[in-house]
Amino acid sequence: MRYPEQHLRHVEKDVLIPKIMREKARERCFEQVQDFTKCCKDSGVLMVVKCRKENSALKECLIAHYNDPAFYEECKMEYLKEREEFRKTGIPTKKRLQKLPTSM
Repeated sequence: MRYPEQHLRHVEKDVLIPKIMREKARERCFEQVQDFTKCCKDSGVLMVVKCRKENSALKECLIAHYNDPAFYEECKMEYLKEREEFRKTGIPTKKRLQKLPTSM
């Protein structure tokens, strides 16, 4: 599926698409996020020292996604789809999803 107007502005390339990438990468690295969060909660003030292993695993997972060109393209396509929908409806994706009827 090709999207018209695939030209991306600076803010889209450097801010908006990376934001989608961060959100999706955190979802895909769910296990590492959970492990790191649990370690931090259990360790309190000593988390910097005690959670190095979990922090490294989380960073490794996230960076693997950030450096994956296919993942970038997937997120870019998602952004372009959202942008196209916004241009048609004038409603941002989050608000459009909130306004869906709960029962028919």
